[in-house]
Amino acid sequence: MNEVSSGLRSLSFGSLQLHSQNGGLQSQNSSTLRKTSRTLSGSREKERYLPFIFKYLGRRKVIMLILVIIAILALTTGFLTASKEAASESSMLGFDGWFENRTYPVSREVEGTSENGSNVNIHGVCSTNNGSYLPTAYNSTATIAMPAPVMLSHPCKNFAFPPPPPGDARRIGPRPCPVCYIPVEQAIAALPRSASASPVLHHLTYFYEENPMKTEPHGGSDFGGYPSLKQRNDYFNVNKSMTVHCGFIKGCRAGDNTGFDIDLDDLKEMDEFHEIIVASAIFGNYDIIQQPTDISEIAKKNIPFYMFVDEETEAYMKNSSLLDNSKRVGLWRIIVVHNVPYTDPRRNGKVPKLLLHRLFPNVRYSIWIDGKLQLVVDPYQILERFLWRQNATFAISRHYARFDVIVEAEANKAAGKYDNVSIDNQIDFYRKEGLTPYSKAKLPITSDVPEGCVIIREHIPITNLFTCLWFNEVDRFTSRDQLSFSTVRDKIMAKANWTINMFLDCERRNFVIQAYHRDLLERWPPPLPRARVYSPPSSVRYNTPTETSRKKSPVKRVRGGKKPGSRRHRKVVAGNRDNPLLRLLSP
Repeated sequence: MNEVSSGLRSLSFGSLQLHSQNGGLQSQNSSTLRKTSRTLSGSREKERYLPFIFKYLGRRKVIMLILVIIAILALTTGFLTASKEAASESSMLGFDGWFENRTYPVSREVEGTSENGSNVNIHGVCSTNNGSYLPTAYNSTATIAMPAPVMLSHPCKNFAFPPPPPGDARRIGPRPCPVCYIPVEQAIAALPRSASASPVLHHLTYFYEENPMKTEPHGGSDFGGYPSLKQRNDYFNVNKSMTVHCGFIKGCRAGDNTGFDIDLDDLKEMDEFHEIIVASAIFGNYDIIQQPTDISEIAKKNIPFYMFVDEETEAYMKNSSLLDNSKRVGLWRIIVVHNVPYTDPRRNGKVPKLLLHRLFPNVRYSIWIDGKLQLVVDPYQILERFLWRQNATFAISRHYARFDVIVEAEANKAAGKYDNVSIDNQIDFYRKEGLTPYSKAKLPITSDVPEGCVIIREHIPITNLFTCLWFNEVDRFTSRDQLSFSTVRDKIMAKANWTINMFLDCERRNFVIQAYHRDLLERWPPPLPRARVYSPPSSVRYNTPTETSRKKSPVKRVRGGKKPGSRRHRKVVAGNRDNPLLRLLSP
């Protein structure tokens, strides 16, 4: 047995099969002989028919037929090879070859051609994501979070504003007011599982032009294009399917050789699906980056924070050791923008502010805050309070003092916010279209002037159209977006059953803290040391500016009946008496 076993192991696998089958060799040989005979007979038949083919067709025709067949085979092989190479190249390049974000050109036309080709304008239409947000294999934070307790009634149902705090003559100006937020877990549970309905408009596409040309003596830019007044007016006639100008006119993928250019690695991340994002921007090194606080761990994990900066701001952040190769500053993911379209940094900031849906084509909700603001409330709680609880798709706060566009324009002129002639031209244009001072007749609309430093929105076609047309007004006229807000809002609301949640400015000041711009901070000397700081009770969220108090020391009598520290002995530091910051902060 041992010898047989060792012998079998030394044989090949085919030999083992022969030993085990006991006679299978003969059957295999017979079948092989039959196949060979059939093959030989087939070859003999072919050889028999070939002379007849040559006889009836002729040698030349046969040769030509063979050459034609070879040519067809060569073309077919080349086509298949090219297709395979293109497929392999696209699979290798992936996002580098093109962006798989459902944003692509669907038509191209050429107009305005000339002999030298200098005025050739190739334009077309870009399709985009219109609500197909959720990928096939995606777990929403509403499902992966801890299940929230069942709420029989909303915890904030009976919330009412408490009486205002006692007046303080030393602190003038707008103040925050209390806002009722539900716990983060309950806010996540309130996140809608599907997109809101977009009234009237269901499909929105965008124009692109490789060589935009100005045809009318009105505003516009190479970045936003030059839509005619007729096109502008047609865009306000809301239809089921629309194509509009919406920035990034030179391409379909925003940020890819369109002006406002973004690195490929950043575009890849921006093209991913996100349920919620928070975005901001600093251009011209105009502000100091503010870190969000009181953000839940689940929000830090699932909600990305994006900060757009230009090359000037990036250089400052690197020189001050704020930014390294990680592209992160605290919670903020820094996105560097190259080839900014405007010379005015504040106008460049309007691009991400109003066109986030083009930069992030696969995002459901976004919260925009200006670069000077610090977020101090969890994004889930903000969205629940100002969108989901109100069944709204767009939310922005009112101006704290003004509610009339004409009054706002005069205030902008008095403060030197923009060229006065340009402001007058814009208001005169709107007056001719029917702009009138705000009155109670517009109720339930409570204001025509927003405080536009915070925008909370759901990315659906109707809100995307609103911000596109709002941006077009900013591009055509002045960059003061407060002046054009109500015109765009009212024209869209006249055609679609859609409203904007304009909440109180004091509520906005509850979840963001406003800082000063960098230029003001650098001009002012550092403030004097302050006394002990105390905070309001933790049970009430009331994000007021920091209050201080001086600890009174017992009065000590000295000779002459004079108190130490009396007015006669107090020293005044030169240069601080007229400091506006100290006048605001001094008791």
